[in-house]
Amino acid sequence: MEFTGIGLYTLQEAERLTGADSREAKRWLFGYKHANGYSEPLWRTQIADLDEKTKVIGFRDLLELRIVKAFIEKNVPLQVIRVALANARKLFGDYPFTANRFLTDGRSIFHEAIEGEAQLTDLAKQQLVFEQIIRPTLYAGIEFTAQGEAKRWYPTKNKIVVLDPEISFGKPVLAEYGVRTDVIAQAVIAEKSKRVVAAIYEIPLSAVDAAFKFERLAA
Repeated sequence: MEFTGIGLYTLQEAERLTGADSREAKRWLFGYKHANGYSEPLWRTQIADLDEKTKVIGFRDLLELRIVKAFIEKNVPLQVIRVALANARKLFGDYPFTANRFLTDGRSIFHEAIEGEAQLTDLAKQQLVFEQIIRPTLYAGIEFTAQGEAKRWYPTKNKIVVLDPEISFGKPVLAEYGVRTDVIAQAVIAEKSKRVVAAIYEIPLSAVDAAFKFERLAA
């Protein structure tokens, strides 16, 4: 399979970049067995055709996972997320949570998912509204195609670091120089000098600082 344009992340890398626990992400994205049977994955991942033992995901899976994590953090049951995803796909296609339109048009889909489950009325009583979960800040740094699909993500406000599935399999790189941030961070540790690393990679010291800082924050 050609990974250029798709991206490639282990679940551990996904946890580091999104904060979503890798064990939970495995259940959400690859399904799991339980006492009453089997729960299907929330969606078919971009790299689902690989050997099923290889638990890796693509760039769009990664960004969608960020939104699922935001729902989970607000105690939204997985069954509500499933319903919201299913309804959203009908309007926005695959990976609907990170479609550009979902930020503004997804409110009714979310509320439909809540109202469709009688046992979830407590959510409404708690005034758990769409805006508390799908915040513009979750979409900050995401650049979209003309069709409204996520194409790259700048995880920091200064846009020094970017995740682009067209570059280095979607791993975090310095946006201006295309060098992976983990490579820079490892070089700093090995060389024990940011100035030496800047000289080796022919990039400014400030770029080395930014890469090292990003890796420390994401660790």
